[in-house]
Amino acid sequence: MTTLRSLRRAPAMRLLPLLLLLPGWISPPVHAASSARENDNEKPYAVIVGTVWGPDDHPVYGVTVRIRRAKDKPKKVRWEVYSDHHGEFAQRVPSGEGDYILSADLKHFKLADGKRLRLVQEVTVHIYNDERQDTGLHLAFDQP
Repeated sequence: MTTLRSLRRAPAMRLLPLLLLLPGWISPPVHAASSARENDNEKPYAVIVGTVWGPDDHPVYGVTVRIRRAKDKPKKVRWEVYSDHHGEFAQRVPSGEGDYILSADLKHFKLADGKRLRLVQEVTVHIYNDERQDTGLHLAFDQP
């Protein structure tokens, strides 16, 4: 059965193999890496990626992760990110060698059963240049 829609599509479908053979009709593929390097306004950066793990070794959603430089004062937080539904977070930091300290702000965070959590220990991440560093923050039940 021939429909109006199939008649409209038919001529274009017949010409498709011919268009693929003509070199001037299709532009060459643009590589993402080369186009990103062509943009001189983009500064190089490193990425800190991590997961917040709960006491039962499951990812925890909605935790505030605070990131600061190791040479800064402990109260000076440069970046705050939140863990997503997979417990994951990511933050761009300037490229170049440096240490960053990650902690979790759990002051207003409670589990559904009312239990409170605490961070087992702060995590230090060392960045060498413009790369990705993966890490994890582990939480435990707070002792009353």
